[in-house]
Amino acid sequence: MEFIDHKRVRIEDVEITLGQPTELNIHWVGQEEVIKQLLAAWMTIDDKDLPFNPRVLGKPGVGKTTLAYTAARRLKKSVYMFQATMDTRPEDLIITPVVMPGGTISYAASSLVTAMIKGEACILDEGNRMSEKSWASLAPLLDDRRYVESVVAGIKIPAQKGFRIAVTMNDDASTYEIPEYIHSRLQPQIMIDFPEKDEEKMILRENLPFLDDEILEYVVVFLQRAHENDEMYTVRDGINIARYAAKLIKSEELSVSQALRDAVSMTLGEEVLQYL
Repeated sequence: MEFIDHKRVRIEDVEITLGQPTELNIHWVGQEEVIKQLLAAWMTIDDKDLPFNPRVLGKPGVGKTTLAYTAARRLKKSVYMFQATMDTRPEDLIITPVVMPGGTISYAASSLVTAMIKGEACILDEGNRMSEKSWASLAPLLDDRRYVESVVAGIKIPAQKGFRIAVTMNDDASTYEIPEYIHSRLQPQIMIDFPEKDEEKMILRENLPFLDDEILEYVVVFLQRAHENDEMYTVRDGINIARYAAKLIKSEELSVSQALRDAVSMTLGEEVLQYL
């Protein structure tokens, strides 16, 4: 492997254009234990030891991506994110051919492969939306072989020693079953649950520092009541409700309580007003 510059690399005489890292203005608030679990999974304790490939599980909106991003930044790693979908193909995960002017072919590395080549961190987001065919292309990366093969470019790409990967998975129905041989490669399993009231308010305050405390308190009480009744609503929903309520207050001069009722109803539906 030979770096041509910071944007290009040559592997087996094939020149590949690398992707760009993701820069997010986010960090994890509360539940410090799950950060420690993820960092421990990525740790190596001997030259012959390998990092784990943890999967981070939880309901949509509980902060799985934020957790993985924060852990990677604590290790001072650049973060490359790949958003998995039901349409993700093996070549999307590895190398994509691009037809250039004049009919020549250029090869572009995915964010995952870029992280492998640079020895940085990759977050494979919502991994259980991918089909088995796509997962099969990652099998040698997720065991002690630590490489992928590109059929398109005809090359084998090894992961550098510093490479780390975390796979987030939503706890909902619109997903594929992960093949067992992949499950055994995605260890350990790190579960994120709903935060406690104080932590939930800290998260809202972190994301909405410009809102009055009264609005945030209303939203926290709503979320906690929803959690107690096994509803799927998360901090992400709370942030949307609080932001919209604040806009309604400013534009229509509504009271806080009326703005919250309208925001909840218009964001999640009238049936959840009972939790206010």
